[in-house]
Amino acid sequence: MIVFLEGILEEKEPTRVVINVGGIGYEAAIPLSSYDPLPLPGRPVRLLTVQIIREDAHLLFGFMTAEERNAFLQLTTVNGIGPKLGLAVLSGLPVRELKTAIAGGDVKRLSGIPGIGKKTAERIILEMRDKLSKGELMEAATGGADNPAATKMHDVLLALISLGHKQADARRMVKEFAAHITPETSLEDTLHKILSGRVTKDK
Repeated sequence: MIVFLEGILEEKEPTRVVINVGGIGYEAAIPLSSYDPLPLPGRPVRLLTVQIIREDAHLLFGFMTAEERNAFLQLTTVNGIGPKLGLAVLSGLPVRELKTAIAGGDVKRLSGIPGIGKKTAERIILEMRDKLSKGELMEAATGGADNPAATKMHDVLLALISLGHKQADARRMVKEFAAHITPETSLEDTLHKILSGRVTKDK
């Protein structure tokens, strides 16, 4: 099984690359997210790959990061999502945005990807949500940003889960009251406002 290619980049297009490895040219399909980080043709490159063997063809799919490859592998376990649709999803949404859409149940965002309808988007959310770790879901729910506001949202999410709320409900509450979760507000006061449903805007 071919798990990576390391050699000279011979050709690159938004959907495919050809890499010269020891005088042999390997073609791999890639998502759009892996195209921009590629070097210029003629330069060394290392591409992580997934090999799919069929009776009539040996297919290679390439990725510039392990995160992209892992997302592709998870996507292709979803019922009705084959390699081509898996690449289409990653071409339409970077991995971080994909996880955010899954964590937030954002059907509209996923169904905006060419080839992904509403039912398929719902299935991706339902099946991939179970495959993401708790840490990934929490990070995605808060956007994964390293700033005080995101940290406070992460703390609120953890607190809601520790109080017995299901992850989906906790994420929904954080998303609903996100505009009112600020670094200046104490965790206790924020939780009180969320749980009581009484959030007032600053004037």
